[in-house]
Amino acid sequence: MAEEIIIANPEDKIYDSIVCYAPTMITTSGIWQGDNPLDYSLPLFIVQLTLVVVITRLLVFILKPIRQPRVIAEILGGVILGPSVLGRSSTFANTIFPQRSVMVLETMANIGLLYFLFLIGVEMDIAVLRRNSKKSLLIAMAGMILPCIIGSSFSVLLHDKSQNTKEGTFILFLGLALSVTSFPVLARILAELKLINSEIGRIAMSASLINDMLAWIVLAFAIAFTENKDMSLATLWVILSSIAFICVCFFVIRPLIGRRISQTPEGESISEFNICLILTGVMISGFITDVIGTHSVFGAFVFGLIIPSGPLGLTLVERLEDFVSGLLLPLFFAISGLKTEISAIDSAATWGVLCVVIILACAGKVIGVVIVTLYYKMPFHEGLSLGLLMNAKGLVEMIVLNVGKDQKVLDEKSFAIMVIVAIGMTAVITPIVTIVYKPSRNFTPYKRRTVQKTKLDREFRVLVSIHTPKAVPTIISLLEASCPTKKSPICIYVLHLVELTGRASGMLIVHNMRKTGRPAMNRTQAQSDHIINAFENFEKSAGCVYVQPLTAISPYSTMHEDICVLAEEKRVALIIIPFHKQQTVDGGLETTNSLFRTINQNVLANAPCSVGILVDRGLTGSTRSTMNQISHHVAVLFFGGPDDREALAYAWRMSEHPNINLTVMRFLPGDATIEARRSESTNSRNDYSVLTVETERDREKQLDEEYVTEFRTKTGNDGSIVYIERIVNHGEETVAAIRSTDNSHDLFIVGRGQGTSSPLTAGLTDWSECPELGAIGDLLASSDFAMKASALVVQQYVGMGSGDPLITPDSPIVHYEPFNLDHSTRTSQNSYREQQLPEFHSQQ
Repeated sequence: MAEEIIIANPEDKIYDSIVCYAPTMITTSGIWQGDNPLDYSLPLFIVQLTLVVVITRLLVFILKPIRQPRVIAEILGGVILGPSVLGRSSTFANTIFPQRSVMVLETMANIGLLYFLFLIGVEMDIAVLRRNSKKSLLIAMAGMILPCIIGSSFSVLLHDKSQNTKEGTFILFLGLALSVTSFPVLARILAELKLINSEIGRIAMSASLINDMLAWIVLAFAIAFTENKDMSLATLWVILSSIAFICVCFFVIRPLIGRRISQTPEGESISEFNICLILTGVMISGFITDVIGTHSVFGAFVFGLIIPSGPLGLTLVERLEDFVSGLLLPLFFAISGLKTEISAIDSAATWGVLCVVIILACAGKVIGVVIVTLYYKMPFHEGLSLGLLMNAKGLVEMIVLNVGKDQKVLDEKSFAIMVIVAIGMTAVITPIVTIVYKPSRNFTPYKRRTVQKTKLDREFRVLVSIHTPKAVPTIISLLEASCPTKKSPICIYVLHLVELTGRASGMLIVHNMRKTGRPAMNRTQAQSDHIINAFENFEKSAGCVYVQPLTAISPYSTMHEDICVLAEEKRVALIIIPFHKQQTVDGGLETTNSLFRTINQNVLANAPCSVGILVDRGLTGSTRSTMNQISHHVAVLFFGGPDDREALAYAWRMSEHPNINLTVMRFLPGDATIEARRSESTNSRNDYSVLTVETERDREKQLDEEYVTEFRTKTGNDGSIVYIERIVNHGEETVAAIRSTDNSHDLFIVGRGQGTSSPLTAGLTDWSECPELGAIGDLLASSDFAMKASALVVQQYVGMGSGDPLITPDSPIVHYEPFNLDHSTRTSQNSYREQQLPEFHSQQ
């Protein structure tokens, strides 16, 4: 059985505990032998680990609605298990966390910490420092200096004169704890706020990376000074040894690792032997830095920095991250919580000092960062948000505080105060930044948000979103048919959408297509490689096509934000997203993932440009000409309205391709429909709201007629374009007219009909399976539709001016009908339009 002996030194007021227990008490013989499992180290450790993980995960679930980072839950979980809450019960403390178990618990916690810091080093991209390096360096320095000054000011109030340490060392630890920014925590917060790929996110990541580097350097000096009460030759040796270790890692070990990995045969994954060598190297690095007098995690972190980016880093993160960050790392925060005794803050004056420290430390970092951002002429709200983000605390600060506690630089009260400061400063970041920083303020207005506004002699920018490689061939055929030319090249942003599962934060990966990669480490990477290779081949063969592949890793619930933000940032005119159903072997369509449909609906409601939903039936009617170019028969079904004009505009662009045959079928109301509408108009003439709708309807009719007339005028002599008008009175006749078209068409382009309702499609939406496609789009995508052709359902962005509202699926419906003129009136009208076209075109 274990025995605890207390050794006291009344003169120095130092109390140490020496715990003696039998070394054979590792595993129990079982309760049937009369053993208490909690008297043995392994069963006790399992219970402790399970309790820590359960409480941490429960707190993560509770704090998720208020968007708190996981580190808050982990620190609070430790505090709850410690003497501040559950540990106040001596029964609980002596049973679950007895003194004899601390050695095993701390050992495992430090092993987890060792590998977590190694993973942070692996995931850190030092090349980021080259971008905005000067700005990021100044922001990092400004965010450290003022909090250090504030920490020095309050050190007199927090430092206990009876502590057996110099006040200068205390100031160093306190200032470092207040000034540090936690890189992993900041990355999680930025990902949660969808800012990680924004300009402010990139600056914050670079500045926090520099801040972390400086913090490790200062911590190494602080440990050296702490272990040597006076500046002596031993302190100098610690510093020089640390510098030598860093140099050996970067200039000797890194090249050796690179050479070892380069010997991996092409097409094979990283061997188990190489992975074991790296993992052993982590332990050896931690051992060396511990021996020379700095902390073991410093060696693991530096070793992580020297791991080459690529397959090795991806493999290490893939294999270690879930186990280390999900299971072992919470133990470190539990140990910190066991050392935190909030009751040590025993007076109102001390609580007052605590509040002042939190406020001034936050303010100091914010003021320092804002001054630098104003110097670089950044908007004030961006500087304020950046300053708040740089207040992220977490793992690094807890390491500093634990080292200070272990070295007896911080007493119980100071340690408890600083833990609460870390929780408070990190907890307020997300709510305040959400209020202060609005990404929409940064959206730069651009005119070519639609295909209709993108002239045929300008660059055409398209964002293609892909879930699986199965959709790639049809999308490439569609883009190839979009007629890329030297006058109007097509810039394609290919976004592979990947669900975020079991990771701390999402990310946007920009791929270099011309960089030869190693074999895929997992299914997701294999799919990305397949997509990239397909578009790379398309770029090489098509000409006048520029492709930038990207991968967005995020939850399905916020995936549409990645699409919309990227579209705004790249100023694209059209987003193409795949339909949530895919073609089966028998030619039907089946749902692949119902969440894809939700993503499409969210994109339609929030897109900053036009959107096209591609119903993929493989473009099976396409053929290849003698020049090995695509040949398609495309049909546009035109009913009127902004979406149909956008569909016609895209088809017009495609018709410029020499191997594209285009049929434009315009549906016009018959006499019965016109008479019914006139009667309805007469009866509602005194209703102001109806008059407003009538005015809007007339304006849309005018725009339709002008655009169709322009199209017919400019393409009248093109033998590959056929224009047809069909007179219909109701939805049944519309369906019959569509079904009567020949089967030579392999692609239909239709407008979604957002916010409009035409009598020509009346009744078609009553049994609609997919209302987001509109009445005609849903008909073309239905399983009972006879023609097995692909369909592109287009929604035009209507907020053409700055500040114009974006019409969403929930916007009020405008009842709309197309023009109907008798033959003589239409002929004279067209003649008038032909005379007016030059003036109209100049206005466009």
